[in-house]
Amino acid sequence: MKLKGKVVIVTGATSGIGEACAMAFGKEGAKVVITGRKQVKIDNTLHRLQQEGIEVMGILADAAIEADNEEVVLETVKRFGRIDILINNAGISMRALFEDLDLEVFKKVMDTNFYGAVYATKYCLPEILKNQGSIVAVSSINGYRGTPARTAYTASKYAMNGFFESLRTEVMKRGVHILVASPGFTSSNIRNNALTAQGQIQGESPREENKMMSAEEVADEIVKATIKRKRDLVLTNQGKLAVFLNKWIPGTMDNLVYKTMAKEKDSPFK
Repeated sequence: MKLKGKVVIVTGATSGIGEACAMAFGKEGAKVVITGRKQVKIDNTLHRLQQEGIEVMGILADAAIEADNEEVVLETVKRFGRIDILINNAGISMRALFEDLDLEVFKKVMDTNFYGAVYATKYCLPEILKNQGSIVAVSSINGYRGTPARTAYTASKYAMNGFFESLRTEVMKRGVHILVASPGFTSSNIRNNALTAQGQIQGESPREENKMMSAEEVADEIVKATIKRKRDLVLTNQGKLAVFLNKWIPGTMDNLVYKTMAKEKDSPFK
């Protein structure tokens, strides 16, 4: 087990990619710390991980609150004595045209997705530097190509990509590894929990979840990329194609993306 004895923090780890990452890193021998905003969900995930023999601790924490992130680091060091890997996974999505969107929803998405990653990274960085560890940013294809009706989500992922590119360059000569992982459409509950224009939970995914990459497949790729200390990870053939085409024919991509999103169930364009 290549990660045996390493201490890994996974934010937003009570479902989807976060929970799958906690399981995948744990099965590689890592000691895992998971965070989430609901104790019952933390307890459920703890039970699943412990059944697999994984040494794990759960901490009730909201990624959008700076003090919570500091407390996660303090509790982790208190329990395990070190931090080797941080997985910045906590995130929320939204779906509404910008003209209809309450700016408080925009702020909430940015606070969780972007500032949550900034806070966690800030407080983990001294340990990561000391141990020459890894920081993983779970970004998105939306960090390369914006999609309509997801302005706040797209902005948060572009911000993440820029922040971690800059930070990577700051610490690259000090033995620290930073990976930006960008999944394409992944079968998880992020679309079910996406916020509407006024901040309500969407409830039902507008896409065919059964045709997407699974959270477990994404987590396995993140583990492999972390072990190999890769710089970037872009997932799914559709995602790779979108990144490539957006670089070379962005105008054409505008039309393609519009048409694709307009076909979604209950599309705001209809």
